Amino acid sequence: MKWKKRIFVVICCLLCFACGKGKEEATLVVGTNPEFAPFEYMEGEEIKGFDIELMKQIGEKIGKKVEIKSMNFDGLLPALQSKKIDVVIAGMTATEERKKHVNFTKNYYISQQNIMVKENKEHDLEALKGQKIGVVLGYTGDVFISSKHEYAVERFNSASAAILALQADKVSAVILDEEPAKQYVKQNPGLSTFAISDGREEYAIALHKDNVSLLKDIDKALESLKQDGSYDKLYQQYFTK
Repeated sequence: MKWKKRIFVVICCLLCFACGKGKEEATLVVGTNPEFAPFEYMEGEEIKGFDIELMKQIGEKIGKKVEIKSMNFDGLLPALQSKKIDVVIAGMTATEERKKHVNFTKNYYISQQNIMVKENKEHDLEALKGQKIGVVLGYTGDVFISSKHEYAVERFNSASAAILALQADKVSAVILDEEPAKQYVKQNPGLSTFAISDGREEYAIALHKDNVSLLKDIDKALESLKQDGSYDKLYQQYFTK
């Protein structure tokens, strides 16, 4: 009888392990940085935004529950590479440098780099040479302006910190993506924003290099959301107010 009991215990353990593994695999852990409205932002204690809602709809399409984790932007890709999270959606541009370290889905949004200045101040990049330009550490604006050696670059851990520095005249301008720049201008009278002509960029979802199957599933889900009108409806909700 003892051997039967032992077999029963082993079977129970295996079943518990399988159930736990199934639950784990059914959850998609998503890293983001909620300081990039309207793509991701805090509303009370909840993270909301276009990216978040898009990721939830993708989760429904591929049969996974979405768990959102807030992180510093410059910590997102290291967390992805160490497999602490499954994907990153954070208004992240699929740059060639980032593609060396992670995979990206097809793009889900086309954006533009903008320059933010105080109203009636010089906003032409050519005229700002030699002056201090604020950027958020790790953002595409950081990469963009750092490749141009005619500027003194001041890096901040958040967009809000960069805006405060601009208002206090600690920097002459701030480089930020178009939609977040527009949001900050709405919230802060006395600021203006202008598009940078060569600042086009494509947002995509980042995944670990090993996660090829999930990449394909998310790409299919994105295409399905565009085909059935869900993407357009979400876009209208966040970008045509």
